[in-house]
Amino acid sequence: MDRRNFLKLSGTAGAGLTFNGLKLNDSTEHAPNHEFVGVLTDTTRCIGCRACEKACAEAHGFEVPDIEHDNALTSPRTTTERSWTVVNRYETEKGVVFVKKQCMHCWQPACASACLTNAMYKTTDGPVIWRSSKCMGCRFCMVACPFEIPKFEYNSWNPKIQKCNMCWERLEQGMKPACVQACPTDALMFGLKREIMEIARVRIYHHPQKYIHRIYGEQEVGGTGWLYLAAVPFEQLGFRTDLGTTPYPDYTREFLYGVPVVLFGLPTLLLGLKYLAERNGNTEERED
Repeated sequence: MDRRNFLKLSGTAGAGLTFNGLKLNDSTEHAPNHEFVGVLTDTTRCIGCRACEKACAEAHGFEVPDIEHDNALTSPRTTTERSWTVVNRYETEKGVVFVKKQCMHCWQPACASACLTNAMYKTTDGPVIWRSSKCMGCRFCMVACPFEIPKFEYNSWNPKIQKCNMCWERLEQGMKPACVQACPTDALMFGLKREIMEIARVRIYHHPQKYIHRIYGEQEVGGTGWLYLAAVPFEQLGFRTDLGTTPYPDYTREFLYGVPVVLFGLPTLLLGLKYLAERNGNTEERED
């Protein structure tokens, strides 16, 4: 093997390992002409009844909250391993506003990108789900999520990652998410992302004084499956407005491209150099 053929072989092997590695870690399988679904939350219509919380708990076998006596609206809450969605109350420049919080179901989810085993998985319909049979318990998804949504059952003998899955089981049966079905004021609307985006734009266009001219989730971290309309700036409602529009997996893509080359290409290169050095040494000995 001469030096030119060795370098060619090394480059081909490195490229093959790179693309194979990326393919194995790709958590999204896009079907032809398949559209993602999503949910539009209109915070101007939410009355804080928390029917969505109750419906979510009932649909997934969690303890149903006592929405009339638990005083949960006195301070902002986050989701937990037993509460996949929560409603918070905020005092804003335009009065009290209620906001539902759950997994945002990003178009390019950081949690799924960080998952080494594809346990956190972006489905072809859009919802991001967790598959227990593939999880190895690394919890990288919790670290990666910019919205701090995945939760771990630390007190369980058989712990799981818990988060909203947009009622994936119900969607497979042709039903709406439980929270959407239970909302009495149509604050939640389920449908194709393309269609609910148009509805959100129409509402802003026809009521420019009612809404701020922004759809939260349209651009944030590359876009999300859960969209929001509001009458006040979103930072007043507990939303992160510093995330930018770049999908989080893009920040690590260049690094991941280089990992297979470093792990496999460099050792191969060193072995090849060793082989060439030994060959040159043997040639010199024969000439002597």
